[in-house]
Amino acid sequence: MVKDKVIIITGGASGIGRESAYKLAEQGAKLIVSDINEKAGKEVLDKVKKLGAEAYFMKTDVSKKEEVKALVDFAVEKFSTLHGMFNNAGIGAMTPFLELKPEDYQTMINVNQNSVYYGMYYAGNKMKDLGIKNGVIVNTASIYGFIGAAGSAHYNAAKAAVVSLTKSGAQAMTPHGIRVVGVAPGFTKTAILEAAPEEMLEALKGAHMRGKLLEADEIAYVVRFLFSDESVAINGSTVLTDDGFLAFK
Repeated sequence: MVKDKVIIITGGASGIGRESAYKLAEQGAKLIVSDINEKAGKEVLDKVKKLGAEAYFMKTDVSKKEEVKALVDFAVEKFSTLHGMFNNAGIGAMTPFLELKPEDYQTMINVNQNSVYYGMYYAGNKMKDLGIKNGVIVNTASIYGFIGAAGSAHYNAAKAAVVSLTKSGAQAMTPHGIRVVGVAPGFTKTAILEAAPEEMLEALKGAHMRGKLLEADEIAYVVRFLFSDESVAINGSTVLTDDGFLAFK
């Protein structure tokens, strides 16, 4: 259970972040929902409150370290403590490697990789200073953090770094009572896939054992479990939530 745990969610306005907010709220977590999309984020906040959770929203550009620090400080200002950080915000893009401009590569790294480091650094230090002994940091990686894929080298590089940061972060933070874990979704119905051509979506469905895209709430159930004390044996690992995708590789 996650009742009364104070948890920050980045990228909370849609997809896995939104569904995780709902699942955590259902069990009584206290939430800080953040996203760069303020309108959608506040809509999620309204539903979270209707589920009975105490929650607040803060607009955040996770690619900027000062905004991530402010987000962590905001959570402690509102709740006087912090138990969890879900570094979930991210972007996706498909570009052939030799057409991938350095500035676009850097944007991907800033949003999908550096933001995770910022969240781990500021939330980890805050929980350490607060003396929290059951803290949890969950990072959203991807199946593409484990394999190569044509046209998404920048995305793959960032997500592979998330897997590595999760391992190193766990080693550093476990002595302070903080677990660090990752979740690696397969192809999931989120905004990133919404614009994909139908023929591509059909091919992606076939990459999973059930022959369908994953639902965001299926990932959210796993995220909620990782924040709970029942998952204490999972630390430093990135849990595959890929419906068997990597079993074929």
